[in-house]
Amino acid sequence: MSRKPWILLMAALAAASLAVFASAVLGARAPAPAPGADRVPQASAAAKTSFPGLVSAEGEPDLAGLRTTRPAPGQILRVQGPFDDRIVFEGLAFDGQAASGAVRVTSDVSDLLELQVLAGFYDDRGNLLGTARFVHHLGSDGHGHSGPSEEGEEFSIPVPAGLAPHAVSAAVGVPVLVNE
Repeated sequence: MSRKPWILLMAALAAASLAVFASAVLGARAPAPAPGADRVPQASAAAKTSFPGLVSAEGEPDLAGLRTTRPAPGQILRVQGPFDDRIVFEGLAFDGQAASGAVRVTSDVSDLLELQVLAGFYDDRGNLLGTARFVHHLGSDGHGHSGPSEEGEEFSIPVPAGLAPHAVSAAVGVPVLVNE
C-alpha cells in the first residue's frame, strides 16, 4: 500500500472517531427547553370528572349497627362491619370505664397499616349515648411492630367523660382496616 492512501485512510478514521466522540458528548446533554415550557398550565386546563349522585364522604367512618343494637347492662357486643371476613375480636370486655379487647387480622398480611375500632356506649335501657374510637397507624408511637401479630392489635376505648356516669354497656366494630 502506498503512503498517500494510508494517510487518507488514517485521516478519515480520525475524522470519524472525532465525529462519533463529539456526537456522544453533545448528544448526552439535555436539550434546550422549548419556548414557553417554563409556564405552568392553568388549573382550569386540567381534566375534570364528576360522578352524578355521588356525595363526598364527611367525617369519620361509622357503623350503622351501633344505632340499632341494644346491649344489656354489663354486656359488650360486636356489631357488623365491612371487614368482618378478615378479622376476629378476642377478649372483649367492658368494665364501665372502657371497652377493650384485641382485633386479630385473619387474612395473610405482612403489616397492619391502619385500623379503627369504633365503640358505642349505651345506657341501662340500651339507648346509644355516644361513640369513641381507637386508631392504629403503622409507625405511630406504641405501634412499631412489623409483620402479622399472632396476638392481634390490642385496644382500649375509654368512655367519653360526659357519658361515663350513664354508660353501662358497649358495642364495638371495625369501620377501617388497611393491611398489606
